[in-house]
Amino acid sequence: MNIFKEGLFEGHVAVVTGGGSGIGLSTAIALGELGAKVAICGRKKEKLEAASALLRDRKISVVAEACDIREVEQVTAFVDKVEKDLGRASVLVNNAGGQFPTTAETVSPRGWEAVVRNNLNGTFFMTQAFATKHMIPSRRGRVVNVIANIARGFPGMVHTGAARAGVENMTKTLAIEWAAHNIQVNAIAPGVIRTTGTDQYPPELVEASRKKTPMKRLGNAGEVAQLIVYMASDAAHFVTGECWYIDGGAHLWGDHWIIADEEPPPPPAIIGELAKPE
Repeated sequence: MNIFKEGLFEGHVAVVTGGGSGIGLSTAIALGELGAKVAICGRKKEKLEAASALLRDRKISVVAEACDIREVEQVTAFVDKVEKDLGRASVLVNNAGGQFPTTAETVSPRGWEAVVRNNLNGTFFMTQAFATKHMIPSRRGRVVNVIANIARGFPGMVHTGAARAGVENMTKTLAIEWAAHNIQVNAIAPGVIRTTGTDQYPPELVEASRKKTPMKRLGNAGEVAQLIVYMASDAAHFVTGECWYIDGGAHLWGDHWIIADEEPPPPPAIIGELAKPE
């Protein structure tokens, strides 16, 4: 199903990070089929080659380039290549990211830093580069940051919860700073979406997430892509600094972490507390 007008993104260049698979690839297809020239990046060259072949089969103009968004030099090179091959980007979808299940007491410093560098630092580096080099000079930009369901914390993935919360706050900040440049910055927060990415998690974890979703199913990448397309379009011109959840209601309902039912410690004595009556 496509509710958008044919040619909606004619004349626009859209960049999708993590565009080699999953939500990123679905978004690249959706934007490309609506007329955008598309640039995708990621760390795995073989994924990018397969994705670019698929996009070209659909008659979509595409540039695919290996880029580690954590490395500023690689980001700068990618930004320059997009302008050289396609023109200035007016749409940026920050979809690249990654994490792994862990508890706060067991995550290593290296694991923490890897996820924060990727999900927070990399998102900022990419956004800053495209805004300053393409969008601000053109006075037109749409940035959509793909985060996660962090409405009630992210127990079991403290590293990405912290990073994604940082991106959400960054979204609000940039929406204000760049409003004068006609740049709208928004975020979307998907729940558990059935992609190749979910195949990396234990099946019982994915099934538990499904059960904790009020709609009792997982989302799919195409559904997320449609919301991103809307946020990138002129229909959302007066929407900025917002985070839209697309999770079947999961952030509103259900237990996300099992807390053992043990005898609680007694409360501490409080200075000035009234003595209990005899």
